[in-house]
Amino acid sequence: MKPIFLIGYMGSGKTTLGRVLSRQLDYDFIDLDLFIENRYHKSIKELFAEHGDNGFREIERRILREVCDFENTIIACGGGTPCFFDNMELMNTHGLTVYLHIPIERLFKRLTKPSAKAKRPVIANKSDDELMDFIRKNLEAREMHYKKAVIYFDTTNIETAAETEVTAAHLKNAIDKYWEKEDGK
Repeated sequence: MKPIFLIGYMGSGKTTLGRVLSRQLDYDFIDLDLFIENRYHKSIKELFAEHGDNGFREIERRILREVCDFENTIIACGGGTPCFFDNMELMNTHGLTVYLHIPIERLFKRLTKPSAKAKRPVIANKSDDELMDFIRKNLEAREMHYKKAVIYFDTTNIETAAETEVTAAHLKNAIDKYWEKEDGK
């Protein structure tokens, strides 16, 4: 089967839900940022510093093209991946895209946790007011790209392992229905 691309803003659950979903579907799982870091032996932060935003996005696009050929794989994309070049069209052509949506208030709550800030340098030093403003502006700019996804899926309820299992099962059902419909064409 074609790959499934999980897209959405940071904190929407792409990696958390993706890992559980991949197990439920018996698919491989790739976190695109981690895949890039392993390939280049540098952190995303280091790659941005070394290559700049445009240079990093070129690297990301090159790796995205590579993983488009993978089969039976869930790919958790970086929050900005769909927003550059023709990445959304590329993902929609080569696989199934799923936009993991979450209300902004819940997203804010997730991203204010110290563990979330620690692994996301772009928000690490922001006050709560600055973070909320940052999220709003980024979502507004990215939403038009995210909404090009084939499936729009709410990830509000993935705060616990049990909730994540149930939510992944619901997403699996939505994906199965989509594949069935596609096979019937």
